[in-house]
Amino acid sequence: MSGEAPVRRIVIAGGGTAGWMAAAAIARTMGRTVDLTLVESDAIGTVGVGESTIPPLVTYNRLLGINEADFMRATQATFKLGIMFDGWKQAGESYFHSFGLTGKDHWSAGFQHFWLHGREKGHTQPYDDYCLELLAAAEGRFAHLPDEGMNYAYQLDSTLYGQFLRRMAEADGTRRVEGRIARVDLDGESGDIAALVLESGTRIEGDLFLDCTGFRALLIEQALHAGFDDWTHYLPCDTAIAVQTGNVGPPPPFTRAMAHDAGWQWRIPLQHRTGNGIVYCSRYLDHDAALERLLGNLTGPVLTQPNRLRFVTGARRRQWHRNCIAIGLSGGFMEPLESTSIHLIQRAILRLIRMMPAGPVSLRDIAEFNDQQHQDMLQIRDFLILHYKVTERRDSLFWRQCAAMDIPDTLAQKIELFRETGRVFRRNEELFAENSWVQVMMGQGIMPQSWHPIASKLRDDELATLLQSLRDSARRTVAGLPAHGAYVARYCGASR
Repeated sequence: MSGEAPVRRIVIAGGGTAGWMAAAAIARTMGRTVDLTLVESDAIGTVGVGESTIPPLVTYNRLLGINEADFMRATQATFKLGIMFDGWKQAGESYFHSFGLTGKDHWSAGFQHFWLHGREKGHTQPYDDYCLELLAAAEGRFAHLPDEGMNYAYQLDSTLYGQFLRRMAEADGTRRVEGRIARVDLDGESGDIAALVLESGTRIEGDLFLDCTGFRALLIEQALHAGFDDWTHYLPCDTAIAVQTGNVGPPPPFTRAMAHDAGWQWRIPLQHRTGNGIVYCSRYLDHDAALERLLGNLTGPVLTQPNRLRFVTGARRRQWHRNCIAIGLSGGFMEPLESTSIHLIQRAILRLIRMMPAGPVSLRDIAEFNDQQHQDMLQIRDFLILHYKVTERRDSLFWRQCAAMDIPDTLAQKIELFRETGRVFRRNEELFAENSWVQVMMGQGIMPQSWHPIASKLRDDELATLLQSLRDSARRTVAGLPAHGAYVARYCGASR
C-alpha cells in the first residue's frame, strides 16, 4: 500500500460468514474511528462453511460482548466437545480428538509420559479414560463448569450466524450496500484498489478493502494477482457434497468424521437439523457414486437438495497485498476436517484489528501480517496431513497414495519426535495444542517408543494413586452432568 493517507474508509466486499464476522468485529471495536461499508448481493449465494467450530470462537464471541445463549438460540447451535474419527487408522476403528486436557501435565512433560510409564507398570486403562471432555462426549453429557472447567466449541448454522452478526454490525454503524460488483478500479499511479463499481453504476471508494468474496477472490486475485500455493499434493480431496437432514434423537455434543475409501463424510448435529457432507478425491470417486454413498449413509429425512462444492486446498501467497486483505476463502482453503474455516476468518480479523494503523499503513505491518497468516495455515495444513499420512489403511488406491506421499519436513519432525520420545512442542501460538497432537497421533496408530524420565520418579504406589485419582475425578464429574440435549434446551430455549 503506497498511499500516505491514514485508513479512514474500510470497504468489505462480500457478506456471508467472513464478511459479517469482519464487519461485526471492526464496528464493535473501531466503529468511532473508521467508516465501514459492506457490499453484498442477495442474488449471490454463500458457501456456508464452518458449521462445526473450535474453542477460539468462544473467545471471539466474548471479545465482542455477545451473549452466548442469545447467539446459540439465533444460530440453532449445540455444544461441541471434539470430533469422533471413524475408520481413519483402520476401517472399523475409531478414536476421539477432544478439546480438553488429558490427565494432568507436569511442567517438564505432558501427561502422556506418565500414562506410557504406567502401561509399562501394568496399568491397562486407555488414555481416553483421563479426559473429562472425551468421557462427557461419549455419554452425551454437557454443562458449563466453574472456572471454565469444560473446554468446548459450537456446532452452528453458519448462515444464521452471518445474519446474527449482520444485525449486530448494522446496529454498530456498518453501512450495507446491496449490489453485484461489476469491476474493481485500480489507482493508475499506486496500483492500489481505488473503488468497487457495482452493476448499478454506484462507486464505492475506500482506503482499505477486505476481500470476502469466497473462492472467487475477486479483489485479492482477480484484480491484484496475489498468487496462490496449491497444496493438493498433500491434501488430495477436491470436492464436497453437502445435504441437510432432520434430527434423529437428541444431538450429541460432537462432530463425526467418517473415513471412506476415497475421503471422508461429516455429520454435524444442530438443534433443528443435522449437517451432512461427503469429502472426496474426484480422481478416485465420481460425483454420482459420491452422492449415492452420501445419501445411503444418512440418519434422517433429507431436507435440502445436495450442494456440490469444488475446491483446491492451498493458501494465497500474500493475504494482505497493497490495500487489500483476504478474509476467509479468498485467502485460501483448508478442507473442513478439523473445523478450522471460521477460525482462520477470526484470526485474520483480530490480527487486522491489532495492526490497524493510526496513520498510513506500514509495510512492516503488511509483512508481519502475511508471515503470521502463512504460519497459521502451514501449521493447520500439517495437522490435517497427519490424518491422511499416518494410517494403516491400504484398502484403496486413495489410502495407499496418502500413506506413500512425501510430507513437509516440519510434519515429519513432529511425527518422528513423538514416535521416538513421546514429546510434542507447540510453536509460535500454533492452533493445535500438545494434547491434540497426542490424541490424533496415538489414535492414528503411533505409540511412542520411550517417555520422559520424570515419570519414573514416582514410586509404583504413587503412580497408581495418581492415575486412579485422575480417572475417578473425570468419571465423577461426568456422572454429575446433565444430558447435552436437555441442557441446550434449558440454556438457550431449544425445543426438546
